[in-house]
Formats: sequence, structure tokens, C-alpha cells
Amino acid sequence: MQSNDILLTDQDRLVLSVVRDFVEREIMPVRQQIDDDKDHVVVRGILRGLSGLGLMRAGLPQEHGGMTAGGSGASNVTTCLVLEEISRADCGIAVAASVTTWALMPAVTAGNETVLKLMGEMFGGGELRLGCFAMTEPASGCDIENLAVLHGRPIQTRAVLDGDEWVINGVKRFPSNAGVADIYCTVCQTDPSLGEEGIALIYVPSPWEGLSFGKFESKAGMQADRNCDIYFDNVRVPRQYRAAGPGDDARLMKRNLALGRVASAAIAVGNSRGAFERVLDYTGSRVVQGRPIRQHSMCAGMLADMAIGIETARAYYLQTAYMLDRPHEYGDADCDIMLSRASLAKVYACDVAVMVANRAMELMGSYGYMREFDVEKYWRDGKEIQLWLGGAQLARLDVARGYYEL
Repeated sequence: MQSNDILLTDQDRLVLSVVRDFVEREIMPVRQQIDDDKDHVVVRGILRGLSGLGLMRAGLPQEHGGMTAGGSGASNVTTCLVLEEISRADCGIAVAASVTTWALMPAVTAGNETVLKLMGEMFGGGELRLGCFAMTEPASGCDIENLAVLHGRPIQTRAVLDGDEWVINGVKRFPSNAGVADIYCTVCQTDPSLGEEGIALIYVPSPWEGLSFGKFESKAGMQADRNCDIYFDNVRVPRQYRAAGPGDDARLMKRNLALGRVASAAIAVGNSRGAFERVLDYTGSRVVQGRPIRQHSMCAGMLADMAIGIETARAYYLQTAYMLDRPHEYGDADCDIMLSRASLAKVYACDVAVMVANRAMELMGSYGYMREFDVEKYWRDGKEIQLWLGGAQLARLDVARGYYEL
């Protein structure tokens, strides 16, 4: 399978060709080592290579070290197809890279020159740099993302303005790139009674006084993506490190939720492609009753269902990414209908990813859960994609909210 190219420019095709070559050369040969890479030696080597391709700063405007002129970074279509390609080999690598862009986007969209200058200096050098969008908390998981009903009131990480500095106190749980990122876009609340007007997205560089971390989580999958608790103990940062301001930060957060869900769909499709490619190879060489497995009609039907799911999930997430790139035609990313579309893309692509991995394991029998055959890793990683960003059920509610009040 090749990525759908209907919506791509010549530059997009060139970028994808470079990324595909990198994936085949640098990730595929070592993907079975990633889950055992406790010190992230292999992972950081891969991320360093992707950084060398410009991926970590792709979200920045060109004038601040990014790839695109005119005040914006790479398109959502290009970004999503790159993530899909990386996820064919390892979803955790794609997450670590994409979350960096995700963390930068509020400042890019707001045009916050102070933070953009900081990011340009940080990401413009030759060293590997990562970002983190610190949102989820121990006491409030998907409640924080349920802005349509709760409007940010459950956010317990507090930001208080003291002169020209924000003072931040609180704890974040499970953010991607936690403990290894160089800058944290932190979702805070200035006053719960203000609801969305009190939401503040504040950038905290690392290391920074008062910023500390817990132990890394041990997960079923996604080992290339680090997660741990983040502790803010009277962390003081300049006032200008807030992305925008009252009301605007809530809209930027909604925008990030929509972008995160369509990117998750792309990662899920990449995961599905990886599993499908592996099972196609296996069923073409494994012989049962004198014929390759995939020549039996029952097995062919299962493979067809997998292909149908992958192709339709890709088509829909690409359509949504295309719409997100054209807010003047289809609506801003923070509006209900675009969050609905992005949520639909994630829900469907994740359901497909779980189905594809399950079917692949059934077709491969005991080999399906042997690590050397890779499918069990796609199985574990795919389920994790389904559960983040509010899980499958909150996303379904957000789909419905695009059509009627709920």
C-alpha cells in the first residue's frame, strides 16, 4: 500500500519519499529492539535522525527556523502522512515526534513572538529537542478535554500572575515526552470560576527551577514515547510565556484537541498498514492444505475487510486534514464541526487498527503473538492509540456534538 497522493503537492511527495527511505533504512531494521530499549539509546538515535530531517521544527514558521514561509508550519495533510509513514514501523516514534509539533502549535497560531524566538533558538541548533503538551492530570483525565460541558473547570494546575511572572503549581500525568522534553506547553487554570476564560497555556522550558518529574511509566506499548508525572512547585516564568490570553488560550486548546485527534487517526492508519503488510507477507508464504493461506476464500475475505478499513480510514482522515488546512472554507479547528470530524477520524481509524491487528493475529495463529513477527506490537500499540485523548467514548460524544446539542 502506498499513501494516497490525491491531495499532495510535489513538495509533499518529496518529503514523503525522504521519510519513507528513512523509515526503511533506520527504523524497520531495529523496531524489535525499541520495546527493550530502557535507556532510549536506539530511540534517541532515531529521533535525532528525524530531527536532522527537520521534522521537530516543521511546525515553526520559516523565520523562526521552520520549513514554511508565511507564518505557519507544514500543512496538516503533509504532517499526517509523515506520521502515518513513521507509524508503519513504530507508533511511539511517531508520537514523540508529533507531540513536539503539537506543543509548539499554540504559540505558532497565536504569533507569540517571545515564545517563537525562544523556540527558534532552542530548535534551530543541531541538537535533538523535544516538546510536550502537558494536559492530563491525576484527578481529571478526559474531564479536562471535555470543554463542551466542563469548560476547563476541572483543571487543577493553577497559574497565578505575580507581577510580570506566572507562578504555576500542580501535577500533570501521562503527557507524551514527559521527563525528556525541552519545553512544556502547560494547560493551567487561573480561576475555575472563569471557566474557559481562565484556561491558560503557559510555556515552561526545561530544566527550570521548581520543575521536576516522577518515574517513567511501564506500558503495554508505545515504549518509544516517555510518560511520567510532571510536578510544578512554584514554577515562575515570564508573563509573555503564556500563549495568548483569556478566551484565546481555550480556543487554542480546542484547536490542539482537533489536530491531535486527526494526527492520532494518521498514526492508527500507519499502525494498521504495518500489521497488514506483515500479515500479507505471512499469508502469502505460509501454506495450508496445499495453498498459501491468503488463497483460501475465508482468509481472503478477512484480508479484504482489513484493506477496506485501512483505505477508508485513510481517505477520511486525509479529508479532515485537508479541511483543517482551509479554515476559511470549512471552519476553524476550534469549532464544534471540525472537532466532530477530527474525532470521527480518530474513532474510526482506531477501531480499524484494533480490528486489523486482531484479524492479523487470527490469520497468523500462534505466530501472531510471537514478538519476532511484529504483529503483537501493532496489537498493543493500536489499543493505546484508541485510549488516549479522551478515549473512544468522549470522542464519540464530540462527534455527536457536531450535529446537535448534547
